[in-house]
Amino acid sequence: MNSIDQTLDEVAHSSIGSVARVPVLFVVLEGDRPLGRGARFPLVGVETVSIGRGACRQATRRADGRSLDVRIPGRWISTNHLALHAQGGDWIVEDLGSRNGTFVNGERVTSRVLREGDVLEGGRVYFKVRGAPTPDGPAVSNLDAESVLEPFGLLTLLPELAEAQISLSRIARSGSVPVLLLGPTGSGKEVVAREVHAQSNRRGPFIAVNCGALPAALVESLLFGHVKGAFSGAARDEAGFVRSAEGGTLFLDEVGDLPGASQAALLRVLQEYEVVPVGATRAVKVDVRVIAATHRPLESLSGDGSFRSDLLARLRGYTHLLPSLHDRMPDIGVILADVLVQLAGERAARLTFTQEAARALLRYSWPLNIRELRQAMASAVALAVDDVIDVRHLPAEVTAPPKRIESPEPDASPDDALRDQLIALLHENRGNVTAVARAMGKAPAQIHRWMRRLVIDPDAFRST
Repeated sequence: MNSIDQTLDEVAHSSIGSVARVPVLFVVLEGDRPLGRGARFPLVGVETVSIGRGACRQATRRADGRSLDVRIPGRWISTNHLALHAQGGDWIVEDLGSRNGTFVNGERVTSRVLREGDVLEGGRVYFKVRGAPTPDGPAVSNLDAESVLEPFGLLTLLPELAEAQISLSRIARSGSVPVLLLGPTGSGKEVVAREVHAQSNRRGPFIAVNCGALPAALVESLLFGHVKGAFSGAARDEAGFVRSAEGGTLFLDEVGDLPGASQAALLRVLQEYEVVPVGATRAVKVDVRVIAATHRPLESLSGDGSFRSDLLARLRGYTHLLPSLHDRMPDIGVILADVLVQLAGERAARLTFTQEAARALLRYSWPLNIRELRQAMASAVALAVDDVIDVRHLPAEVTAPPKRIESPEPDASPDDALRDQLIALLHENRGNVTAVARAMGKAPAQIHRWMRRLVIDPDAFRST
């Protein structure tokens, strides 16, 4: 290639099966273009990242691999807005004299060391820098609305989740292997179950059953059916959920709530592919694939006898874990785009978020996961009559300030804050210790003592 520059999609690659964690820049959310979803750009070997306005979202790195230029469309972001500099294992953000400022966790900064979990903001575009496993597929993922393909289950920027879903897709196509979905309530287990069914090419229906909502006295009748006269009120034969899923998929949500007797009957379905309806004397053959899901710790329940260990062994032909929304925060823009399209249709393309609303969405921990995000957006979309979602349109629990932690974390140290301050000032002053001392109101000798104790080399900042 003759050009000095190459787009990241052309040069990025990774070793098959690698589990190394590499630094990654995530574009999490664009406040004035939320349907843009997000992007993931690896920072392996990169020393400087420049971020500013462009005609489309694109990352280009120089042929030497040390510099990355990220362009994002938007009216709030400056042409040359901010930069990230790698320094001794840290990433330092620097504002480049932007019109609307650079922020870390909502606080305006000129220079700051980024820490795990920080939300970086420039021109109402929100970023995270974090380590991620080296993906088996393309290292770059740019999920802009115009180029999104139909995903399997859950669209994601996280390499570890994407690779897990590739494996699940292979299992889905097998057509018969039982699948156990584990994860917190509201994390999208039924969405994934429906996609497993769709990819299995099974001709029968998808039947979803919430085991926790079945009346205790009717569990076996509802699941396995009954014959006429089996009990008072049984006026006719009923097939039950299992036989209703003949040739298709039976999704047992909250399977950990099944009572012991029903667990034994379900085990027969998985072992013998047959059911005995309540009141019947003969078994009926069935052809169903079972997908089970729960947020409960089945291993622990199996250990104390609350859940049959032999049933657990049969259910987990393949186990797939869905993380909480809090654990996949780089994906919140990806999820939000799909939620807005589902709720607002064509109007979704006109919706934008104010700075305060976007910050609240990224600060909140979403304990009830995607289901809670969807409910919050349903009311916000209805209230935003001018198509601008403001903080006043969000639920009170989302906008409440985070609770103060009464005591510091066990590994917290005053040295952490001092080190961050020194690194930021050394970077800002190109390693000039005298200028750093003046900015901190200390003698240069004190700065040198601190640098020796914290193992900071000022020479490393003089070439940046």
